[in-house]
Amino acid sequence: MTSPGTRLRRAAALATAGALLAGGLLAATPSAAADSPVTEAATVVVPIQTTGPADKRFNIIVLGDGYTAAELPKFRADVDKHLNVLWSTEPFASYRSYVNVWAVEVPSAESGVDCDPGLDAPRRNTALGMGFWGGCNPDSVQRLLTVDNSSASALADLVPGSASANRQIVALANSETYGGAGGTFATASGGNALSSLITPHEIGHSLGNLQDEYDYYARGVPGAAYEGGEPSSAHHTLLTEEQMKQQRAKWWRWLGEKSESGGVIGRFEGGMYSTKGVWRPSKHSIMKTLGYAFDQVGREVMTQKISAKVSLVQDHTPNSAPIGDDRTVWLDTLHPVGGELDVVWRLDGRALRAVGEARTVDLRRLQLPSGIHSLTATVNDPTPFVRDPAIRASAALTRTVSWRVDTEVTTPREPVAAAFTGHTGTAAPVGSASVVYADTTHPADRTHSVRWTLDGRTVANPGNDRDLDLGALRLRPGTHSLTARIAGTKTTLTWTVDAAPAAGAYTLSKPLRTVHRPGEPVEYVYDGPFTMKLTAGDDQEGSVVSQFRVDGDGWQTYYGWPTDADAPYRFTPGGTVIDNLVYGKLGRTRAVPWDDATPDYGTHTIEYRTIDAAGNVSPPKAFLATLLPPGAAKG
Repeated sequence: MTSPGTRLRRAAALATAGALLAGGLLAATPSAAADSPVTEAATVVVPIQTTGPADKRFNIIVLGDGYTAAELPKFRADVDKHLNVLWSTEPFASYRSYVNVWAVEVPSAESGVDCDPGLDAPRRNTALGMGFWGGCNPDSVQRLLTVDNSSASALADLVPGSASANRQIVALANSETYGGAGGTFATASGGNALSSLITPHEIGHSLGNLQDEYDYYARGVPGAAYEGGEPSSAHHTLLTEEQMKQQRAKWWRWLGEKSESGGVIGRFEGGMYSTKGVWRPSKHSIMKTLGYAFDQVGREVMTQKISAKVSLVQDHTPNSAPIGDDRTVWLDTLHPVGGELDVVWRLDGRALRAVGEARTVDLRRLQLPSGIHSLTATVNDPTPFVRDPAIRASAALTRTVSWRVDTEVTTPREPVAAAFTGHTGTAAPVGSASVVYADTTHPADRTHSVRWTLDGRTVANPGNDRDLDLGALRLRPGTHSLTARIAGTKTTLTWTVDAAPAAGAYTLSKPLRTVHRPGEPVEYVYDGPFTMKLTAGDDQEGSVVSQFRVDGDGWQTYYGWPTDADAPYRFTPGGTVIDNLVYGKLGRTRAVPWDDATPDYGTHTIEYRTIDAAGNVSPPKAFLATLLPPGAAKG
């Protein structure tokens, strides 16, 4: 999907941004102005992923600061890493086809950003004036990473068709220090272990209006008890589970289900910077702890918000005037990667069942009685991510197009060549569970059918022939060739299908002993802290995301260690406190110092898996880790 960069003229703009740092809410702090003027010759806009016109898509615009001309390859690698983490996170994984991604490359005169890592660090001459400490403000905090708002907006305006209403700006700093901010703008340090996990969290704020589920305002200081009324937040409440069910309020439809972020959907105390008096749906989700998934409640909100940025119906037969019954009627829809949209055609209120899910109806075959008729097509997204009928019925997930059919109207015949008008990108492999699509031109006197072949064999695809759900085919592992052809022509498209997940592996610190039992995972016995490093390799290009989980809890994106992306993850009985957050407690998780630190000695199951650039999720593999209590190793 990558194409050569296009040099575009720089535009001036002003914007303001709040600053909501992953790990604590921080007040907005103006940053210093950009040091280097951004010149037309130096700035390049690179379309990383193009799924449609910018004015019809949700646009993520990634800016880089503190990367010199020689370091732009590092910026591209950081962008790739951030995006692959985003695409591994639902609902972005299923709706990445709704999103365009642009990288704006502008070299800085000097490498790095201001006040990194401390106020005594040198100031850097950079294009966007990014800096820690809220832009080198001694009254701020070190991890607040700000950007010059006007310069960032001006660069984002270089993307034609993008505007504040349809875009999210993400500014990456050339730094390995932990930091970021969010709100209208999102910032993150490009090279830090946790940096790629900040982006989906901040988009949860700026796009989804989701609130932090932290039980603290400032790190290391437990929040006071909540004293307000019922929160407007979709994922916070004062209600008990029984009250939610009785009142059909908040997340009552999801109660009792296994949470996508671990545990079950229920009622967990703490959130909105309070330790007591308010409750959230899951023990930990991405809005509480970086690296976990959105739980079902947050995922439903994000699905609605992403879908609301686009229109399910992209184009259709003109309907401003009556049409005749001597023609075909068509509509083009969006194409989620995670599943096909439903289409229901109705004539005079009655469903045209024989048409099924087709995107084109030939009115000539209906033999309409003389007179005036009403034809409608209702497009609906049947995603299981949404259970609220109000959300499902909203314009984000349901659209209806209507035509007035007059049998006295004659349709003029105009030649329309058979051609594909839009399709899943062919430059990169598609995943084995993806929905691949191919739209065609629409002559008024016939319907262009799309025929699909896989490895040279015809694939049955009744109903909607514009989409092919590869997941339903259960492809054997390996690489496959997929072709779409317009029936009766030689017009084709070809994709490489990657049905081989990336291979993952683990490396552990030296155990006290290793136990092998037939048919069971290998067990490693430790009498103290131990480390785990996850690595992955793939035969295709693109970053691979590794994930792990302990004792069946939620999958967590592996990021190395908070202070060093190359350092292994460290498990300890009570966890390690870093900057007043807790990492690596074996067994029951612990996020903040005041969480239960009771060590979970004994045997634990640690699973690991990979998600590659095509979206393939590997089957999980596992090993056992036994942590002995003090003195047990001598017994």
